[in-house]
Amino acid sequence: MNIRSLTRGDGVVIGAAVVLFIASFLNTSDCSGSACDLVPNAWGLAYFLGWGTFFLGIVGAALIVVSHLLPQSQPRKVAGLDLAQAGVVLTVATAWQLLMWIFESQAAGSGLILGLIAALILAAGAVAGPLVPALQAPLMPAPKPAAPQPFGAQPQAGYGYPGAPGGPQQGGGYGYPGAQAPQAQQSPQPQPAYGGGQPQPQPQQDGGQAPSGDFTPYWFAVPVARPLYAEDGSMAPIAELAPGTWYLAVEQRGQALVAQTQDGRRGVLQDTTGIQRG
Repeated sequence: MNIRSLTRGDGVVIGAAVVLFIASFLNTSDCSGSACDLVPNAWGLAYFLGWGTFFLGIVGAALIVVSHLLPQSQPRKVAGLDLAQAGVVLTVATAWQLLMWIFESQAAGSGLILGLIAALILAAGAVAGPLVPALQAPLMPAPKPAAPQPFGAQPQAGYGYPGAPGGPQQGGGYGYPGAQAPQAQQSPQPQPAYGGGQPQPQPQQDGGQAPSGDFTPYWFAVPVARPLYAEDGSMAPIAELAPGTWYLAVEQRGQALVAQTQDGRRGVLQDTTGIQRG
């Protein structure tokens, strides 16, 4: 689970669920004076109000958040139902039931009123989260890379960079920033023949040319979790790029990138929209 995969919509859902839980312990009917001690909360008034209404809303919020925390390669269904969709249904049902309780109550207390407000916000966040672009933004943006060091200074290691704790160790191979590309093998220069004759032209060797330097490897981070596919063109994901971690782009293939993870695995990132370059 990666907490950086949560969005702003998930933040709205979490906040509304906390307020809904607090409202379940408040009075369900309006009262004053010593009579308030006799007014039960949602858990003591009726079975369907506490467990069948407030509790369902909290469970629905938990299902939505857990579905976004799980990696895409891991199944997000229980008994054939998607976790996020089941959570949305529970939150909408909670808001509807609390609305009915308000209409049928002669003197609704602070618990019902605050619970209804929280349930409406919870249902709105659950429904609009995947649809509104502003709610799809990461709840915790990826940290920016360290500022460039002066020429000749030793760069500071950050998480996700080679040599950092928990990151890959830089081996100096081709593909890492700062690594030297392999030098082309120089063919021997023709020597004059004995007696001052003209040198014979030598055939040019094509096997020792250096690779093209049009693409420069760079570090990048993804805004949301995205799958990394194998380089052979198969659609089976080999890894998942998570927000908040820097990855190394080693090659450009049209609109896609060949990326390398911290454990050295390489794959093709097909969706490069919104990536943040380091």
